Amino acid sequence: MPRLEEIHANLLDRLQEAKEQGWLGEVAAIEASLAAAEQKLAAMPDLATRTPPSTWACPISAASSRASTPSSETRMRRGSPEHYNEGMTVFLRSKCGTAITPELAESAAIPDVSDDERDRDKETRRAPSTVPRGHYAIDPEPWGPPYVVQDDQEHPKPAQSPGPVVCREASFVISAGSRHTVMVHPDDAVGLQPLPNWENSNGCCGPTGDEGLNRACPCGAPVATLAADCFGPFELHLDSLGTYAFSQ
Repeated sequence: MPRLEEIHANLLDRLQEAKEQGWLGEVAAIEASLAAAEQKLAAMPDLATRTPPSTWACPISAASSRASTPSSETRMRRGSPEHYNEGMTVFLRSKCGTAITPELAESAAIPDVSDDERDRDKETRRAPSTVPRGHYAIDPEPWGPPYVVQDDQEHPKPAQSPGPVVCREASFVISAGSRHTVMVHPDDAVGLQPLPNWENSNGCCGPTGDEGLNRACPCGAPVATLAADCFGPFELHLDSLGTYAFSQ
């Protein structure tokens, strides 16, 4: 119960911030999450008498502030923890419950991966993946939109780390997006597809990852941002509002 109450309080704070910033899309999404959290809080006393805590499917703070209850269409949505290994996490789409990743183990920190040209794949020109297969990591730095103008225009920093320097409307910008997004190996989310017309996927050899969500769940909803260009990192960030984690 305390963990869910913490999530509920966090959602209230994020809702207030989204309203103050005028992020109308996020307001709607957070309000939906808030309603789900309040519903689950109300049902929690009854659940506690019937279900062992280890089988509850609720989000972890790093992945999401949603408290959606999985449906009955897949194993993780049937609440069948015997199918999963202790200490492993599966990430799912919040609304439809579709599994986005297989079981993943958490990395203690983001690995220090080289993006030097010599270490890139000779055919795709991609850097080695920031996160190894079978793992996920929490990115403590801001990621994705909105972007704001950097204070120091003479010595600009990458728009998001790691990544390229981004100039928009004659000014260098830096991410003011969500912190603590979940980062996974792109090949651990093979079911995701580009958005229609390759929206937000501009780049040289792949999407730069600085335009916003560019990968969708099979249900069609945008849920992640892929960065896979020849002058940046190779990584996939899950949307903190559109996904949640199932853990034991």
